[in-house]
Amino acid sequence: MRAATALFSNGGAGMSDRPVVGRFAPSPSGRMHLGNIYTAVMSWLSAKSRGGRWILRVEDLDPQRSKPEHARVIEDDLLWLGLEWDEGGLSGRGPAGPYVQSLRHEIYAGGLRRLEAAGLTYRCRCRRADILATQAPHESDGRVIYKGTCRPPRLGGTAEIPGDAPAAIRLFVPDKTMTFTDRLRGPQSVNLAAHCGDFILRRADGAWAYQLAVVMDDALMGVTEVVRGEDLLLSAAQQIYLYELLGYPVPEFAHLPLVCNDQGVRLSKRDSSLGMEALRATHTPAELLGRVAALAGLIPAPAPVTLRELLALAQPD
Repeated sequence: MRAATALFSNGGAGMSDRPVVGRFAPSPSGRMHLGNIYTAVMSWLSAKSRGGRWILRVEDLDPQRSKPEHARVIEDDLLWLGLEWDEGGLSGRGPAGPYVQSLRHEIYAGGLRRLEAAGLTYRCRCRRADILATQAPHESDGRVIYKGTCRPPRLGGTAEIPGDAPAAIRLFVPDKTMTFTDRLRGPQSVNLAAHCGDFILRRADGAWAYQLAVVMDDALMGVTEVVRGEDLLLSAAQQIYLYELLGYPVPEFAHLPLVCNDQGVRLSKRDSSLGMEALRATHTPAELLGRVAALAGLIPAPAPVTLRELLALAQPD
């Protein structure tokens, strides 16, 4: 696993005129695992090592999987480790609330109306299975690349979905390459049309899509840095496109290497042996922080360490 110490030595490039605001935005679909805790600690350290604030946001857009009781357990696990947030969480303290996505419907609707007024959205009735059926097996690594089947004539297509038909709302994506520099992965270049094509802003069942929600949330909450797993690296290009369309400042991105189990498989909430229930039964907070610190390359091997000690190790060069 690559060391994440560059997160601290390279922090703040181009952002010195803005107060640092970081965030941790877990999905309350189950108990956190070691990978989630790794992300939480790294994002907290990145913000706090530069005198910034740290927000906790609950990303519960999926009504089938998200549960309030999971969100409460996430908060308890964070506090057990000493990771206190400056604003947000279920209590919603802070000036940019609510900090729970399921309570921000009108905010997302306002953003969608702005994109609709610009003529950049259209209705789509394609299902995921339909899209995958049109792709050659080698075209993607599991990503769905939309070919514009429902794109209307005004956007260069041939379809027009009636306004009274159940449909998702898609955002038109040009043949445009987005470039940005990730604090851990370096310069990035992603062609939107080749990477994803026109992407969904709102599902046919009315649920808001992640890309629109996360951009509006981070922008309106004043987030200046996004520290998260590298599985979301390519999503940054779509989000930067949305930031530009909506006229919001783009935050810095830092995508952390993923934590894997002993078989080299990326952790999921089904990995109970590395879930927080098991970890709290076998570790003290200092021991678990030490395990995270070793993964990040802040210390050479797992050993008990406090947040105060980690903060001293994470001070920018």
